[in-house]
Amino acid sequence: MTEPASRTVDVRVGSSTDALTPVSVAERSFAAHAGQWAGLAAVVLAAITADQLTKRIVSSQLALDDALHVFGPFSIHHVQNSGIAFGLFASATPVVTALTAFAVGWMLLFFARSGARHPVLPVALGLLIGGSTSNLIDRIRLGHVTDFLDLRYWPAFNLADSFIVIGVGILFVALLLSEARN
Repeated sequence: MTEPASRTVDVRVGSSTDALTPVSVAERSFAAHAGQWAGLAAVVLAAITADQLTKRIVSSQLALDDALHVFGPFSIHHVQNSGIAFGLFASATPVVTALTAFAVGWMLLFFARSGARHPVLPVALGLLIGGSTSNLIDRIRLGHVTDFLDLRYWPAFNLADSFIVIGVGILFVALLLSEARN
C-alpha cells in the first residue's frame, strides 16, 4: 500500500477572504452591493432634482433668450438646445435621445457588475447617470434641453451638463490614481 501524497497548501496571507485559497483561484466579486446601489440612487435623484428644479425656475422667471447678468462674464441666459454639447446634432433629437437612453442603460449594467470595484463609482456614475437622465427627461418631454449657465465665451449649459463633466472628471482622476499606485 502506498502512502497518500502529502497535501501542500498554498497559503498566502491576504490572498482571499479565508487566507487559504491560492491567489490563482481566489475570486472577488465586483458586483454592486445594496449600500452602493443606495449611494448611486441618492446621487442620481439629487442630480435629477437639482437640475430639473433649476431649469423650471429659469423657464418660469426668464423668457426664452432673456438673460440676467450675475457678475463678470457669468449670466443666467435662458436658451433651448435640441442637440448635444455645443448644439451639435440639433436636428437629430430622436437619435440623441436613443443614444442617451442606451448610455444610461449601459452605465447601470456596468455599475451592477462593477460597483464594488472602486469606492467613488457610486458618486461618479451617479452624477453621470443623473445628468444624462435629467437631460433625457427634457428631450422626451419637451423635445429640447433648457440651458441657462452662460459664461459668455462658452456655449450655455445646465447643471446636468456640469454633473456629467464632474462625473467624468472623478472617474478620470480615480483611474489616474489607481494607475499611479500600480
